[in-house]
Amino acid sequence: MAPLPYAGPVTRVRCRSWSLEGQVQRLHLGAASRKMHYYRYSSAEVSCWYKYLLFSYNIVFWLAGVVFLGVGLWAWSEKGVLSDLTKVTRMHGIDPVVLVLMVGVVMFTLGFAGCVGALRENICLLKFFCGAIVLIFFLELAVAVLAFLFQDWVRDRFREFFESNIRSYRDDIDLQNLIDSLQKANQCCGAYGPEDWDLNVYFNCSGASYSREKCGVPFSCCVPDPAQKVVNTQCGYDVRTQLKGKWEESIFTKGCIPALEGWLPRNIYIVAGVFIAISLLQIFGIFLARTLISDIEAVKAGHHF
Repeated sequence: MAPLPYAGPVTRVRCRSWSLEGQVQRLHLGAASRKMHYYRYSSAEVSCWYKYLLFSYNIVFWLAGVVFLGVGLWAWSEKGVLSDLTKVTRMHGIDPVVLVLMVGVVMFTLGFAGCVGALRENICLLKFFCGAIVLIFFLELAVAVLAFLFQDWVRDRFREFFESNIRSYRDDIDLQNLIDSLQKANQCCGAYGPEDWDLNVYFNCSGASYSREKCGVPFSCCVPDPAQKVVNTQCGYDVRTQLKGKWEESIFTKGCIPALEGWLPRNIYIVAGVFIAISLLQIFGIFLARTLISDIEAVKAGHHF
């Protein structure tokens, strides 16, 4: 009877074979588990932080826009403009309420687009909001640079603007209050001096004028008397009929344009700080909008982070 073959090596090869199969199985299981882990925890999602932070960011602008619109419409209703819109075009100057309404419309529109776009995850509204903020940011930057480079041109345009509003001083109560506030705050009178009030038909010194305010200036040009608690609105009457050397005793003789030119260098850090703060707020809003848009697009496209 022939002896049985030696089984040792066969056993080792067989064990090795089972060992390879086990390794292959473990590799497949590991790959499967890693695959399941990837799809379970790495799916694209819209960040709730960015979503509601952008909503909170815009709700402030939206409410501010509502306030501006309400104030502007109320002011127009008090002046009867809502019943006769041609009153706005009759003015030679600018109605300050128009500026209030324009700011209100822009803030209301952008705030509404940002709020609805964030809550509804609407890419169109978010892109409109982001694009408008970017446009406003670059317009502000361009205006600041051009104003610095072309100071003489800006000075001439401001002089023309101020003089046109002097002509319409008595035509609109809001414009009147704006000029009075500017003159009192800067202790100035007229664009370059009290003589600029000859541009107004009521303060003109010509012989054809029969106004009681002839050769006078508005009360906001008067040097305030600390002893008077009640504002004397007639303090500027007939002032310019006196010698120019005596004007300084009762009214401001510096023009508002030189006063503003002197105010800016003294408060350059405040102006720069305000501009930087506004710019940072705009950049923050752009960042929130772009991040939220990217999240929404990733979810819609089925991308993974």
